[in-house]
Amino acid sequence: MIHELADVKSSKIGKGTNIWQFCVVLEDAVIGSNCNICSQCFIENDVTIGDNVTIKSGTQIWDGMIVGDNVFIGANVSFINDKYPKSRNKDWNLESVIIENDVSIGSGATIMAGVRLGKGATIGAGSVVIKDVGKNDVVVGNPARKVK
Repeated sequence: MIHELADVKSSKIGKGTNIWQFCVVLEDAVIGSNCNICSQCFIENDVTIGDNVTIKSGTQIWDGMIVGDNVFIGANVSFINDKYPKSRNKDWNLESVIIENDVSIGSGATIMAGVRLGKGATIGAGSVVIKDVGKNDVVVGNPARKVK
């Protein structure tokens, strides 16, 4: 289901995926099956989202991101794909964020450019992740530190 107030340009959206009002999905984005993209999300072009993914309101998924299967992304999570952003910089360096399967990211977390979140990792709400997170690790804080 694509809500009538969503602006979805991509035709590469899996069966059973819901995209709610005020979302923007650009034409080259790939979204898997049985996903739930909540209101007021933005999904850029060079993006792949797996199956059974939930993206809560106010989150943007930028170019270069890969989101695995069964991932939960809380409300207002911030992803960064450029470590040194400058306005109108045509020579910027895209650094992908990779989210492996079964990851859970709490609301308000910030994930820095070039970071990989390992399978089954949990990111606490409000955490600032500046380096890779290992398989099944639980991280919290600013900067995020492993607690389990």
